[in-house]
Amino acid sequence: MKIDFEGKVVLVTGASRGIGRAVAVAFAGAGARVAVHYHVNRRAAEETLAGLKGGPHGVFQADVADPAQAEALADRVVREMGGIDVLVNNAGIFEEHPPAGSSYDEWQTAWRRTLDANLVGPANLSFCAVRHMLARDGGKIVNVSSRGAFRGEPDAPAYGASKAGLNSFSQSMAKALAPRNIMVYCVAPGWVETDMATPHLAGAPGDAIRAQSPLNRVAAPEEIARTVVFLAGPGTDYLTGCVVDINGASYLRT
Repeated sequence: MKIDFEGKVVLVTGASRGIGRAVAVAFAGAGARVAVHYHVNRRAAEETLAGLKGGPHGVFQADVADPAQAEALADRVVREMGGIDVLVNNAGIFEEHPPAGSSYDEWQTAWRRTLDANLVGPANLSFCAVRHMLARDGGKIVNVSSRGAFRGEPDAPAYGASKAGLNSFSQSMAKALAPRNIMVYCVAPGWVETDMATPHLAGAPGDAIRAQSPLNRVAAPEEIARTVVFLAGPGTDYLTGCVVDINGASYLRT
């Protein structure tokens, strides 16, 4: 089934590389106009933009952890691109802060930064995007969560908690917004072959990570992107509120 996003505007946060870049490429390939968001790496965002089919697309800078910047980002995308039909909350951070190896100051800083970037930021940007979606009689939001929400992150507990919160937030929004024709979904990847993961996937530690899956590999960013595009496409309304595991059976839950 061909998914057609012709005439749709898709805002993808953290689209300068990795999963976000793959999502942007997939939506553009399906006919969407893509708003490529980045925080600090404009050169990488421009590289993403250059690789997109169709258009016109755009590049937008913001720190989505800042409430004012999140609001300004949504408003600017609407003003310059004509609306927001799909929001993909992909931007996030991962910072290690092991409970037995961190100072109290380090612990507090990691929790504040992680929750602001991974949970409060997507919540604020979703709120701002929804205001515009309501005026267009509907929309889709896809939040990028993590296997860590279920499996736990012993060296980065704030990350696991932020992604668990993102799952719950998505389900609450799905219930609240379905009557207004706005559907909300989550995808929860395990390890993905991105630049950020490269150091972890080298040598024996990488072999152990790949062995967590019976496929003996980690996901490609394009595999995550295909699921995101599917959920944002037509015919998936009854999946609203779902959390889709994309972890190669490396962690199973019932």
